[in-house]
Amino acid sequence: MKAVTLGPVGTYSHRAATTVADDVDFRQSVTGIIAAVADGSYERGVVPVENSIEGSITESLDALADNGIAVVEEIVMPIRHGLLAQDEDFEQIASHSQALAQCREYINEHYPDVALEAVASTAQGVERAKADATVAAIGHPENAGADLTVLAENIQDRTSNATRFFVLADDAERSLAGGKSSIIVYPNTNYPGLLLEILEAFAKRNINLSRIESRPSGNRLGDYLFHIDFEAGLYEERSEAAVDEVRGIAKNGWVRELGSYDISHVVF
Repeated sequence: MKAVTLGPVGTYSHRAATTVADDVDFRQSVTGIIAAVADGSYERGVVPVENSIEGSITESLDALADNGIAVVEEIVMPIRHGLLAQDEDFEQIASHSQALAQCREYINEHYPDVALEAVASTAQGVERAKADATVAAIGHPENAGADLTVLAENIQDRTSNATRFFVLADDAERSLAGGKSSIIVYPNTNYPGLLLEILEAFAKRNINLSRIESRPSGNRLGDYLFHIDFEAGLYEERSEAAVDEVRGIAKNGWVRELGSYDISHVVF
């Protein structure tokens, strides 16, 4: 099986992707990954969707709403950040914007005057540090290799730091079976109590919502769609009834079932 994820080699996305495929290629954006799976170029795509410190990855949510694609698995991975550099005499720290944000307290305490550079991935930051002694990187300590020194480990602001990744497949592989499900709801309307009606469709059937998030639809200012994760399979009668009710609420818009899936916990 061949998968595509955020590169280069050594990113947390790459580590997650190796749990589902032996052959992994890379793209530089989540949008590119989802498009490559949607057009059949790859059997699987792996994208980050939420971090326990910094919250949802909005690019992932927006790309999922724009493409017909299935979620077939969720991977939860603890994130361990280290400070990597050729030596302690560096002038800037390069990493993915999420990694920089996840280590904000450490950076402010130890390197308040060092410039920060947001790059496409943690691994790209490591490559910058290997090529330039004035640059340090934030990334997985194992990425230091022989060229960098691990100046500090576990520098993330919370020891519970973890990221959820979705494993994506062609929409034809969408499953109704699994312990968790995701849907996207675009009501294409707005009135008092709209969100309450959507929530009640699940609450009265004793279905727990593990996440609900609004994102701009892109159609007009103040127009939103909702990403909903709930703890039940779409095969269950209560889930089917809840989603059918939501379809009625969103009769002027649409409801997209991303699928049901199970969760894998991996540690590197």
